[in-house]
Amino acid sequence: MALQNRRNFLAGSAALALTACGGGGGGGGNTSTGTGTGTGTGTGTGTTTTNPNPVQTALSFGNASVHDPSVIKTSGTYYVFGSHLAAAKTTDLMNWTKLADGVDNNNPLFGDKVTTELAATFAWTTVTDLWAPDVEQLPDGKFYYYYCSCQGSSPLSALGVAVAGNVEGPYANKQILLKSGMVGVSEDGTPYDATKHPNVVDPQVFKDAAGNWWMVYGSYSGGIFIMAMDATTGLAQAGQGYGKHLMGGNHAEIEGAYILYSPTSKYYYLFTSWGGLAANGGYNVRIARSLAPDGPYLDGFGTDMATVRASVPFDRPSIQNYGMKMMGGHDYVNAAFETGTPLGYVSPGHNSAYYEATTDQYFIIFHSRFPGTGEYHELRVHEMHLNEDGWLVIAPLRYAPLSLASPAQTADVSAAQAAGTYKLVNHGKDITAVSKTSIVVTLNTDGTVGGSGGMTGTWTHNGNNKLTVVSGGVTYKGVLSRQWNTNSSAFVVGFSVLSSTASTAAATGVALWAVRLSA
Repeated sequence: MALQNRRNFLAGSAALALTACGGGGGGGGNTSTGTGTGTGTGTGTGTTTTNPNPVQTALSFGNASVHDPSVIKTSGTYYVFGSHLAAAKTTDLMNWTKLADGVDNNNPLFGDKVTTELAATFAWTTVTDLWAPDVEQLPDGKFYYYYCSCQGSSPLSALGVAVAGNVEGPYANKQILLKSGMVGVSEDGTPYDATKHPNVVDPQVFKDAAGNWWMVYGSYSGGIFIMAMDATTGLAQAGQGYGKHLMGGNHAEIEGAYILYSPTSKYYYLFTSWGGLAANGGYNVRIARSLAPDGPYLDGFGTDMATVRASVPFDRPSIQNYGMKMMGGHDYVNAAFETGTPLGYVSPGHNSAYYEATTDQYFIIFHSRFPGTGEYHELRVHEMHLNEDGWLVIAPLRYAPLSLASPAQTADVSAAQAAGTYKLVNHGKDITAVSKTSIVVTLNTDGTVGGSGGMTGTWTHNGNNKLTVVSGGVTYKGVLSRQWNTNSSAFVVGFSVLSSTASTAAATGVALWAVRLSA
């Protein structure tokens, strides 16, 4: 997570952990006043007052508040661990049970003695707080909790590891792995420089396709780094200093790194969150990819992300054209027949991701704030799909399995079924607190794109739910799917497409999300 004391408000919002947050399909709260970008403005989604969808009994979601969720699955249960020693679990990715919260001696994750177990860490950082962790099960069968603490207004941080025989703890501290923010000699033997060296927070430990283990970490400061790990000890291999630099620097607003390997595309995907985490911070999720776990990671324009750094500290314009922007703040405008709180996200980010090999599904797990609800945040899970260019795209509504549809529906979406009118969000490439508002777009049966939102172009159904949209000289490729729309109480067709071969960096890596107004 980032600096500048922006975490203080999180503990208060976490007290609302298990309350529902309006319209459970993708967000909650009231619509914001942001305007759309690019191809139109958010002026409404049609005049139909009768729901054209086959309405079914509403699905239920059990929501929980865990900031910066990192996922692990064991014994059929998904667990997420987040900042401030929060944790929750689920078996269906829809209904969450809160397990723990709060950095105090009432937290069961550390056996009600976290201040004792991590005393050396808190002494170094001068605060009794913990930021985004990661939990992994190593070959010895034990669970390793990679924790981090940061002073908050500087990169005075420590990153360490604790071990337990059960994923729910209690964890016992093993040792501190890295420190940052010191005056004097740093981990690599040179004087610590916050514009070049990392802030040692936000760890993720993962195994690559060859069976080797790595840890990626970092926030703002000198950027994102990766280190080779020793799986027999859970510690970093000796002699690496801070490891290899992958992205960012000069206090570029980039953090929350997470790497996921796809056995289908053979790429490693590096997720990061850009901007600020608060409701007015413009948090957004971006992705880059590499054929090797330690990079180089490139975006669709071919930019080596190791070269992306702020021109001056915290400067956004110098970085915002890079990386593939998968998701940012947005509002879906309800159609006349839709009911409930319009769906949308504010500052969604700091995600983890999971590949479910048994079903060949990809999931992204993140936290989000919501329109009109301030700093309150909840977990959200969306399915992801690989497009024809080998990039992951995020489905536009929160995950609910199609097996819950009644009457039953097939996952296949034909060209005839794809044609129709949608509310579409253009996520753009900027880092902004102004949410992108949906416009009305129609995929006409003759292969043209129109609609009252002003977007024009062509579309092509490529088989196997693959979709290509061309608009404004830019080609977007993605995937059609059927998703639960809370506002219409139905599973409807949606699509997510991403530009990956545009002529400029600014036009490359733009995501379009669309939700059809009829099934």
